[in-house]
Amino acid sequence: MSQWHSVCPLESIQPATGVCALVAGEQVALFRPRADEAVFALSNIDPFAQASVLSRGLIAEHQQSLWVASPLKKQRFRLSDGLCMEDESRSIPAWPARVRDGMVEVAI
Repeated sequence: MSQWHSVCPLESIQPATGVCALVAGEQVALFRPRADEAVFALSNIDPFAQASVLSRGLIAEHQQSLWVASPLKKQRFRLSDGLCMEDESRSIPAWPARVRDGMVEVAI
């Protein structure tokens, strides 16, 4: 069963960027695509390069979905569920994320 973990204040994540956090032993990439309170949580590990880099990826929109492109090999992962656009067999974990009382929380 998932448990909500308080990670950081929302203002610690600038709009259109991501940050990395250690949540319940998992490297989590937190993304804030816009200036609102929408946040997304994905694994920070790029499965193609086996490197902890996805929080530094570029956020983009494609076919009405938000994606992050890995800074190393450029594969794109959907922010809502971790699906890899280029290779569905290499999709990454995604967790529910929310903002509550100004704090970003992730359910792992």
